[in-house]
Amino acid sequence: MKNGDLLADLGERSGDIALQCSETAGFLGALNHRIQGDAAQLADLQANMDALAASHGESVTAAQELRLTARRAGQIIAEGHDVITLSIGELTGLVEHVTGLEGHLRQFLSVIEAVGDVSDELGAIARQTRLLGVNAAIEAARGGAATQGFAVVADEIRRLAGQAGESAASVGDKLSQLDRDARHLIGGVESNIVRGRGVGTHIDRLRLSMAEIASLVTQFGERSETIVACTDAADGDVAALRHGLAAFSQSASESAARADEARVQLEGLEGMANAMLNSAAHGPQRTRNSRYIALAEEGADEIGALIEQGLADGHIGTAQLFDVDYRRVAGSDPAQYQTGFTAFADAMLRPALDRHTAQDSAIVGCCLIDMNGYLPTHISARSQPQRPGAHHWNMEHARNRQIFMDSQTRRALDGEGDFFLYTYRQDLGEGRYRALRSVFVPLVFGGRRWGLYEVGYLI
Repeated sequence: MKNGDLLADLGERSGDIALQCSETAGFLGALNHRIQGDAAQLADLQANMDALAASHGESVTAAQELRLTARRAGQIIAEGHDVITLSIGELTGLVEHVTGLEGHLRQFLSVIEAVGDVSDELGAIARQTRLLGVNAAIEAARGGAATQGFAVVADEIRRLAGQAGESAASVGDKLSQLDRDARHLIGGVESNIVRGRGVGTHIDRLRLSMAEIASLVTQFGERSETIVACTDAADGDVAALRHGLAAFSQSASESAARADEARVQLEGLEGMANAMLNSAAHGPQRTRNSRYIALAEEGADEIGALIEQGLADGHIGTAQLFDVDYRRVAGSDPAQYQTGFTAFADAMLRPALDRHTAQDSAIVGCCLIDMNGYLPTHISARSQPQRPGAHHWNMEHARNRQIFMDSQTRRALDGEGDFFLYTYRQDLGEGRYRALRSVFVPLVFGGRRWGLYEVGYLI
């Protein structure tokens, strides 16, 4: 094989290597993007886990306080039960004492009644004695002087009988008052006895309620002990989970860093392979890329001529052509921009881009790129109106008026040469890429570098 053929074959192989590097680097980039997304979610999970741990800590504290409260409640109930039992005993004794007063009062009333009977008998005796005194006085009067002494005795008997009758009447009145008072007191005691019996019923209910409360406090204490045991066990699980998440987060960060390092190394290898591919493309030998290089040069010539004609006809000015005041289109996602060159590019250059793209089925698209990576227009298939909320779709079908920049495009923009052949990853957003080969042809107007004409293709 001749040296030229060897160089061409080396260039082709370099192109294949560069394309594979691009695809692999794109895969690593997507992987890194996914890892970073997972790391962000993991960070959120760790934050939630920290919040959960804090809440769980509060639950542990609350459970311990609950246990202490249950123990203290048990102590209070026990102490209260003793006090209430003592009070209930005293109250029961008081009720029994009040109930016993009824019997004593009724005995007292019987005594009063007996004394009243004696008082009545004394009153009757006094009346009979008075009658005897009267009779004796009458008989003494009949006896004259001989019975004068008997008359004195009869008067004294009558006087004493009168005093005895008065005393008996007075005693009877006092006994009647005492009987009324005693009966009133007995009525009150009987009412209190009825109440005391009701109190006894309430006391029995109180005893039952105290027993139920004591049982509930006991159950509450047992449950609180169970809760504390569960929270202690869960505390260990939460700590283990937090430790595992921290270790996993560190591992994910290390994996992302290693993937990024591998991507950087692949990009370096891609750059070297692209340099060899570009050098082979400038050799005299014909390769698989030669057709697309020729098509790119033809397209660049036509686009350059159209722009020159527009400048000559006054349809566009130099200031508009080199306008870098990128004005964002409101509501666009991803961001699109307008410049003084955009309208002319859409109207005059897009039809040519469509026509050149249709020349070969391997061509993905033809476009213009200014020195800052701005695409004023694109082929019609890539210049569709954006759809609200459809970021992924817009990245692929509304690529016009966006700004894209990668290392290969930057190298072509800054390099010196009639064309550049590189492989690169077409950014489709959200970590999605498509590996292409692209021919970049510089566009110069009035001795001033404007940017590039690009033909991207898959072979």
